[in-house]
Amino acid sequence: MPVDYSKWDALELSDDSDIEVHPNVDKRSFIRAKQAQIHQERQQRKHQIETLKYERIINDGLMKRISALLASLRAHASEAATRNPAEVAFQAVMESAGNPKDDQPPPRPEGVHSDEKELPSYTKMMATLLDQVNKALDEKKPENRYDAMIDEIQEHENKVKNLQKELLAKLGELEKEEGRKITSEGIHTGFDSSHVNKSKPTEKKESTQVELLNPGFGAASGSSAANQEVKVDEDDDEVEATPAAKKFGQIQSDHYSTSLQFLSHNPEVLTEKNTDGLLVLAFDAALENKDDLCRQYVHQGLLLQYCRALGKDGVGLFFKRITTKGHQAQEVFYKDVQDTFMKIRTRSREIIAERAKEGDAEGVEQIQLHAVEPGTVIQIKVPAADSEDPEEQEARKIFESFKPEMKKALESGELDKVNKVLGNMKVDEAEELIGLFGEANILSLEEQIIDATTEEGQKQLKEMEAAAAENKLADDPE
Repeated sequence: MPVDYSKWDALELSDDSDIEVHPNVDKRSFIRAKQAQIHQERQQRKHQIETLKYERIINDGLMKRISALLASLRAHASEAATRNPAEVAFQAVMESAGNPKDDQPPPRPEGVHSDEKELPSYTKMMATLLDQVNKALDEKKPENRYDAMIDEIQEHENKVKNLQKELLAKLGELEKEEGRKITSEGIHTGFDSSHVNKSKPTEKKESTQVELLNPGFGAASGSSAANQEVKVDEDDDEVEATPAAKKFGQIQSDHYSTSLQFLSHNPEVLTEKNTDGLLVLAFDAALENKDDLCRQYVHQGLLLQYCRALGKDGVGLFFKRITTKGHQAQEVFYKDVQDTFMKIRTRSREIIAERAKEGDAEGVEQIQLHAVEPGTVIQIKVPAADSEDPEEQEARKIFESFKPEMKKALESGELDKVNKVLGNMKVDEAEELIGLFGEANILSLEEQIIDATTEEGQKQLKEMEAAAAENKLADDPE
């Protein structure tokens, strides 16, 4: 049977090691620039999607109130012929006001319209809309002001509907573009499959039936996290909690009222991805030996999972059961949290030990200074502290910005000591430091003076001649 490889055309690679670049272009810098460009475009697209979704939510709330106002105005249209139209209109506005608890729009997601002021309530939005309608009616001066008001408000409703259609079309384009490429963020199936291997549920016969926090959860996904094998991928970029979910993860485990209030205002965090993301944060905390923070992330992550599994009213049902003193649901949930925490903690300790072994066996990547050309040596020149030369003074400022151990190594004039300090630094820090060496003219290449009258000097001279011959042969193989 023929194999269809067309799906791989959608792969978007940001770290292709086989890429060819011009000899004068630094390959590592080119790859990093390409990675940054891809990630920046992806983040901008995600930000646009979040913004459009939020705008549609706000417009839906506003359109709901406009529709209610129109329905109320039309219901009282017959009264407008016998009563004061202004009084009838005011009565219709009050009837369509809705529940005051729902008057405040949902909070903006992080980064969405962050430079703008806080959104007004829906009541203020409707008041602004009615002001615009009244101004338009004052200008038009219709004979039947009541009917004209209905027509004017209907026109505003049509504008909002058309805007919603435009936003939906734009959102569809962005989501299509987002899904067109296969990235690491889209190749996971969630915590229940890619991060947990679950054994088959065991049948248990009990004389009494206990009301569980999550009915049917044992049959669907195992009796508890005791049957789960926690597995963490090397690449955690594919599972990341949203900013709101990370904020939820910071809430302490025993502050259930705060958690309930947060979920009531941010129901969008109740997703499988956020559960996975919080468990990844728990694993990261365990790798840093922060056990309390790890347990907290596990607790909040599983809390989201239970609320989702309990159905439409899962949030209220979960908190009602978990806060009822002596309820059997508490034991089920707390055991799940403890078992998951222990598995993550055990696995993190294993990884820490493995990394320590690999570090001892393989060592770490280092930046070291060596003269490339045969017959040359690297000389170290520390800028004078009392120089009156402006360039020398600027170089001295750069030198003074170095850490004490590096300054001491440079002042010794020995390249081995400088390399020893560089070897204890991260590669990117060492590269930046070498760049500063160049700005301050601290390092320079000079010809090596060899005393050919000594046995050691003659040996060095022969080694240099052999190296030069090899280089010539490599440049001209014919």
